[in-house]
Amino acid sequence: MKKGFTLVEIMIVVAIIALLAALVLPGLLRARINANEAAAQANLKTIATACESYASANNGMYPTSWSNLTSGNPAYLNKEFNGTYYQGYKITCDFESDGSGYTCNATPQKTNVTGTKKFTITTGGNLTSS
Repeated sequence: MKKGFTLVEIMIVVAIIALLAALVLPGLLRARINANEAAAQANLKTIATACESYASANNGMYPTSWSNLTSGNPAYLNKEFNGTYYQGYKITCDFESDGSGYTCNATPQKTNVTGTKKFTITTGGNLTSS
């Protein structure tokens, strides 16, 4: 008598594995999106904290460029976030030239793949999503 698996048995095992994968993958994708969105919010809050700290130390004047935040001693931020992607989100900031405020955005690199929401933080640390 020969030992081994028949084609039908192998096909059943493959079908079961495919069914399990179909059940698990959407949950993993959603978890990844949630992690990316949480990281985007955290990055924006870090930038806002740096801007607010800068304003506290400079008589209420907010930074006018990234160099105000990254070149101090000690620096308010250790890296420039502007225009770069972090965990699927592009961070961009606009600083008012007169030092009156800032607006920073986090936009998903690929909507519904890396994130589903766009986040904005403005002067005073007001975080909103859309």
